Amino acid sequence: MCLNCGRKPSGEEKPRRHRENMETSHRRVPVLSALHMDAMMSDVDSWRTDPVSFLRQRSLNPEHTTPSGDTEVYVLIVEGFLIFNYRPLNVLFDKRYFLEISYEVCKRRRSSRVYTPPDPPGYFDGHVWPMYLKNRQEMESIESEIVILNGLESREELLAAVYKDISQEMKRLRATAAI
Repeated sequence: MCLNCGRKPSGEEKPRRHRENMETSHRRVPVLSALHMDAMMSDVDSWRTDPVSFLRQRSLNPEHTTPSGDTEVYVLIVEGFLIFNYRPLNVLFDKRYFLEISYEVCKRRRSSRVYTPPDPPGYFDGHVWPMYLKNRQEMESIESEIVILNGLESREELLAAVYKDISQEMKRLRATAAI
């Protein structure tokens, strides 16, 4: 599930000071009020109630990898830049991962993307990075059980580390359910 895919249309988010940078009239702001958190929570609740139905309603087939006789454990991956800052969502997570990169790498990656409208000059330094630091500080004050991953590692290395950790968590959950 992708939190960033749930952005509200420009003009719908509240309050106004979150909608635009008054110097640039730019509307791509990383704040919770710009996201459909109620829709995200509804989707997560639907998945938690019946993951198989949730997947089938979206024309997806659940992958059965559980050996016969084992307790089924379904995994939902929620991604987004503010998922840990929204307490009602954050408390539902069994595992939390945060990709960390430096200012320089983040700025280089952001500048290589194509946005419509494009970021105005100084937008990264004047708004994006300060909001990242603010949101990160808030995230760390809310949640201490976050695994910080090195965002400079390859995708394969990152996926392998997360897969290993989630596999261990699934074994733990199956053992707990069997008791």
